[in-house]
Amino acid sequence: MGKIILTSNVTLDGVVQDPDGAEGFERGGWFHQFVGAGDLQAWTARETQEALDAELLLLGGRTNEWFADRMTERNLAEGRVSPEWANRVRSMPKYVVSSTLDDPRWSNVAVLSGDAVKEVTELKRTVDGEILIYASYQLSRTLIAHNLLDELRLVVFPVVVGTGLRLFDETSDHKPLRLIDTRKLGDDLLYYAYEFVQR
Repeated sequence: MGKIILTSNVTLDGVVQDPDGAEGFERGGWFHQFVGAGDLQAWTARETQEALDAELLLLGGRTNEWFADRMTERNLAEGRVSPEWANRVRSMPKYVVSSTLDDPRWSNVAVLSGDAVKEVTELKRTVDGEILIYASYQLSRTLIAHNLLDELRLVVFPVVVGTGLRLFDETSDHKPLRLIDTRKLGDDLLYYAYEFVQR
């Protein structure tokens, strides 16, 4: 059985919205603004290893668009994306949960267009290994509500933005977790990993 893992960058006050500033959120762009080169190097190394360890990616429709735009040959050539990480993400199997997606825009993508809970449950049953979710917060909230998410990995950035979309804005019940790992990345980033405690 697969293990579904949500991995996310987050501000100190829990905001996940618009880390690179591309969405036009007035307080977006915090990913690059408040950390040094050593922090980003450590972040990239962890992100790359995480992708190498996973069997596949599970994405929501908007997150799929975001990654398809960034994991291009041009961005690789211009050094905007780590080559090892990007090449792994581009080559690994990807499943996108979307009822409207016609053109995934990159390779190795299967679209799950039916009932998300049923299709992800079946995917989890048939995969042996880690199923990694990048962002995809609407999908992640649905999986959390149906006790399908197994692990949460957060990289906390040293900034408070005060407002914006938070990962747990819409939880409907208590969701106990157990801390399984914590470490410092570079000088200013903190990494936390939690297991969801199934009740």
